[in-house]
Amino acid sequence: MRIALLATLTALSLALPAEARQAGWPQAEAQVLDLSKQAIAIRSVQGKDNRTVDVARLFRGALIAGGWAERDTDIVPMADTAYLIATWPGSDPALKPLVVSGHMDVVEAKPADWQRDPFTPVVEGGYLFGRGASDMKFDGALAISSLIELRRQGFRPRRTIVIAYSGDEETTMATSQAIAERLANAELVINVDGGGGTLGERDGKPMYWTWQGAEKTYADFQLEVTNPGGHSSAPRPDNAIVQLANALARIGAYHFTPEVSDLTRAYFSKAANFQTDAKTAAAMRAFAANPADEAAIATLRADPAQVGKIGTTCVATMVNGGHALNALPQRATANINCRIFPGHKPADIMAQLAQVANDPAVKFTDITEGSIASPPSPMRADFIGAVEKAMTRAYPGVPVFPSQSSGASDSMWYRAKGVASYGASPTFIKDSDDFSHGLNERVPLSNIRPGLTYYLTLFTDLSR
Repeated sequence: MRIALLATLTALSLALPAEARQAGWPQAEAQVLDLSKQAIAIRSVQGKDNRTVDVARLFRGALIAGGWAERDTDIVPMADTAYLIATWPGSDPALKPLVVSGHMDVVEAKPADWQRDPFTPVVEGGYLFGRGASDMKFDGALAISSLIELRRQGFRPRRTIVIAYSGDEETTMATSQAIAERLANAELVINVDGGGGTLGERDGKPMYWTWQGAEKTYADFQLEVTNPGGHSSAPRPDNAIVQLANALARIGAYHFTPEVSDLTRAYFSKAANFQTDAKTAAAMRAFAANPADEAAIATLRADPAQVGKIGTTCVATMVNGGHALNALPQRATANINCRIFPGHKPADIMAQLAQVANDPAVKFTDITEGSIASPPSPMRADFIGAVEKAMTRAYPGVPVFPSQSSGASDSMWYRAKGVASYGASPTFIKDSDDFSHGLNERVPLSNIRPGLTYYLTLFTDLSR
């Protein structure tokens, strides 16, 4: 079995640059796949029978076997989940620690909807299939296996390295917040659940890689209209459902002012070079040069892959109203989900939406859970130099540039504490293969060897 596994990994590495093929790490390469498969097989989903703590035990066991002292590993239960903290003490206790961040939980997956059982890992056609393959049990296993390999090689960090894996990043982020509180003294955070590379759709070759230096703020706003109600045979001018619907229509037609930051300007300028549609590429360059360019805005706003990158977006996601088929509605509610561009407070966005709704009968309430506004991380020369060096060793010649996430990650909790956090996963994937949170989630196994090359370089440089 192990011989067959190593043979498979060797064959997959043939598509890699020569520099990355010259030397490998057989034990680490095998461990990445083994840990990934074991983690995927554990159903770490919020609710009944949540086994996130077992993922923590799996990773903790691997670390202890790899040289970590039991006293330096800590599994902390919280509600139905848990988080993991594992410390590799550095030789200079005066230095603030380097944190390697990730999460162990996954979103729900219903076996009846999948071609393969989501919690039975399957290796097929050069891919690892299963819930969490790309988000993010493979990345979690890759980072841990890299650190174990560093220890196997006799490396001793000058700066303490702390592995901090949360247990509810996909839901309430209570463990994420607790970890950030505990590690508020960190020097910087490498979040292995962010950033990443893009493979060409036709040839499968690496096109470019981005690191994530900021993310939009997640927010949920409830809209509510209440009326006295009454018999449906006696309609009144005020109808809670109609009033709410009109407000939602106005919000749906509204667009927030597009904007750029240093991160997104760099992204649009450089990512345009890899855009296959000439019109979209031209719009990206024009928007980077002038975020008020109406033609560029119209093109990017019409593209689902780009609209979230040009500013704040808010969309209706749920609606509920009425209490009987033959009665005037006494109450109607809706949820507006917003992804807010860094630099804006959720309260200000909610106030702006209330102005757009233009109806005092519509009550707005912020019902957001598990989120906090956070500033962009600074474009630190030490971090940028380290990731560019690491990526050059793993994928020579592949362009590297920054990006901003439209989603949410554990990085927000560190950034809100003033700790620089960067999404910096080395995993490459085709856009057409990205099924995070979806059906038949997968990750290319060709990421293993270059991913180790990247992490061994990055963790060494940032912990010296």
